[in-house]
Amino acid sequence: MKKRTPKYALHKPTGQAYVRIQGKFHYLGEYDSEESHKRYDALIAKFLMGTLNASRDKLTIGQLCVAYMDYARTYYVKNGRETTEISSIQVALRPLNKLHGRCRVSDFGPKKLKEVRDLMLAAGIVRKSINKGVGRIKRMCKWGVENELISANILAAVSAVAGLRYGRSAAVESEPVVPVPEHEIEAIRELVSSQVWGMIQLQKATGMRPGEVRLVRLCDIDISGKVWEYRPSEHKTEHHGRKRVVFIGPQGQGILKAFLTADRERYVFSPADAKEEFNAQKRANRASPMTPSQAARRPKNKPLRTPGKCFSVTSYARSISNACEKAGIPVWAPNRLRHNAATELRKDFDIETVRTILGHATGFTTEIYAELDMAKARAVIGRVG
Repeated sequence: MKKRTPKYALHKPTGQAYVRIQGKFHYLGEYDSEESHKRYDALIAKFLMGTLNASRDKLTIGQLCVAYMDYARTYYVKNGRETTEISSIQVALRPLNKLHGRCRVSDFGPKKLKEVRDLMLAAGIVRKSINKGVGRIKRMCKWGVENELISANILAAVSAVAGLRYGRSAAVESEPVVPVPEHEIEAIRELVSSQVWGMIQLQKATGMRPGEVRLVRLCDIDISGKVWEYRPSEHKTEHHGRKRVVFIGPQGQGILKAFLTADRERYVFSPADAKEEFNAQKRANRASPMTPSQAARRPKNKPLRTPGKCFSVTSYARSISNACEKAGIPVWAPNRLRHNAATELRKDFDIETVRTILGHATGFTTEIYAELDMAKARAVIGRVG
């Protein structure tokens, strides 16, 4: 039996066009507009082919984003805590929601995705971050197809949007990450706690990531050999099934010994110790004697804020940035100390050895971290060129 084609109709109270299919109303936009006729034709085509999914076709971009974020908060979790990917997804979806949050997913395509990308570009976001943000939007569409929330045609369409290429767009290029100059490291020595300074020095000596140096515990270190082996309880690439071993030589061992205690489960670099050190320094620097009422004070049983068991990557970086501002030097981040270690190691050792020390999957990544030794290159050419 031939299907009866539902009619294009006017909803008089709102002035919108609509079509009623299988007992459900589908509003198409302003009556007799080009857009409303396109939506009508698309819906009728799906209806006649038997592929119409009413609930899916009414889903908006905003609703898809909410559903995807609910999923992401259960998927991007490590050791019971949400990873930083959650905030990265939120940043990527913000311009999408701003422009097309009320748009139906069925109307989303390459042009609308490019509009979102243009909004990121206008905000001054660097090219690589724009490409990553667009990639996260595409990943959301892929998840929507997998869970039968959106049509596979939408994913195929948005996948056709290529990433911005170097030198072929108006996007700002990110500055290369380089090692921290030694004088900028020394400039904050007296402005950070001994715990933060110890982490800085240990990163330089071993090439650890900020997320690894903050978690050092004696129970995670094999001290039986001449070179100690530290296996972090969590690390950046563990979700890929990779193992991470940090080798600690005499220099790193000397740094650690100043902080080791009998408690093997205790984090070596403790924020509580840093807080106590800060308070002791304040007491020593008092210009006036302590009053009797101040001396009689007792610590609160349940203070609202207490130091954590270990530094977070954020608190570690904040300690350094605050010190840089006090010293009047450019703010640098602790991940750059890894570049310091890579550059020094690359001067004397082959790339495969350095790759193993730094825990990289490929030598290409190691080369990105290792600054070129221009002095060595100049000397070689001076002899042979």
